[in-house]
Amino acid sequence: MIMTFRIATLIAASLISIGSASADWPQFLGPDGNSIVEANAPLEWSETQNVKWKTAIHGKAWSSPIVSGDQIWLSTATEDGKKLSVIRVDKNTGAVTLDKKLFDITEPQFCHKFNSYASPTPVIEGDSVYVTFGSPGTACLDTKTGDVRWQRTDIECNHFRAAGSSPILHKNLLIMNYDGSDHQFVLALDKETGKTVWNVKRSIDYDDLEENGDIKAEGDWRKAYGTPHIATIHGKTVLLSVGAKAIYGYNPEDGEEYFRVESRVGHSTSARPSVVGDLVYYTTGWSKGQLWAFKVNPDLSANQDSVTLQMTRNIPRKPIQIVKGDRIYTVDDSGVASCIDRATGEAIWRERIGGNYSSSPLLVGKRLYFPNEEGETIVVAASDKFEILAKNQLESGFMASPAVDGDALILRTKTHLYRIEE
Repeated sequence: MIMTFRIATLIAASLISIGSASADWPQFLGPDGNSIVEANAPLEWSETQNVKWKTAIHGKAWSSPIVSGDQIWLSTATEDGKKLSVIRVDKNTGAVTLDKKLFDITEPQFCHKFNSYASPTPVIEGDSVYVTFGSPGTACLDTKTGDVRWQRTDIECNHFRAAGSSPILHKNLLIMNYDGSDHQFVLALDKETGKTVWNVKRSIDYDDLEENGDIKAEGDWRKAYGTPHIATIHGKTVLLSVGAKAIYGYNPEDGEEYFRVESRVGHSTSARPSVVGDLVYYTTGWSKGQLWAFKVNPDLSANQDSVTLQMTRNIPRKPIQIVKGDRIYTVDDSGVASCIDRATGEAIWRERIGGNYSSSPLLVGKRLYFPNEEGETIVVAASDKFEILAKNQLESGFMASPAVDGDALILRTKTHLYRIEE
């Protein structure tokens, strides 16, 4: 493990936001965007145990389910990416109440086998749901009627291996990352009209040009799949956004850049940052991926000198980190789970739990849920003593991250949507 530690005292654990079981699950990774919730979710299940309903979902799509009221929303796509759709499911019965094709794509961009043409997770607020597929199209629908209120198909970005960044909402804005091989920017749309409010290009010099001026690796090292995150730091609202080789802090109102912390050790990150007080935690992605922490100053400045922690061992490239109290919980893509001391970066335990991982873990109370690509969810005690509490097998594998509704788990496998409930 390689790490830099400059801060002796970290912010109290009580400042970490934790979702309530009674709240909706309106966006990627839940109400607070951190995959943490207090609930009494089932410990054990199978195809025949604790399954309230199971609904087949057509297409190939890795977007995660969101929950609002009695509705579950998720996107899907044909495997060739030519038809992009949104689905609404009754959360009580599992019945599909809307299956609507939003976009026909004549010439889809290339999609890597690890990705899908419908990987960004929708976001919902009130009677509006927002669905994006990246550059191919973004739409706002009426949640009751399913009617399209507005849509955009003019946002240019070569995602190179298909899109993956999920949208978020802030006040009147729908905010999205676009980090492709050709263009890299953060975009804010008016959520009522879909019109552009601001568009800010990434400010980093990628330093990846050949002598003849061509971009190395066709721009592969410029792309990213991170989801933006709104945080309160020093009493001020900050938009955190991870791109290739750097993380940025912006003013969400107008896109003004507050800071840029350059890692230059990763690309294609799927990160969504975690925030505790004035400390930001995130993973840098593929290549020489690391888990970093850095401190934001009271004037909202930060740079490489602000970094307090750099970890290099068993760092996830696709699953996010979970930060709770003075612990960080992770699972890397090859199935090594870790419990890490947040102050020092030292592993309290590090164990191979089996399977391969794209889905992010979920912390429910004192249990960690790790869904893997083989369809098994490993439940581990969120404590300083490593203990596997249960192993739960379903027929198909997980690429989407889990959602919580009350005390029920909403799980999307490659083929079906489940409500797991005792």
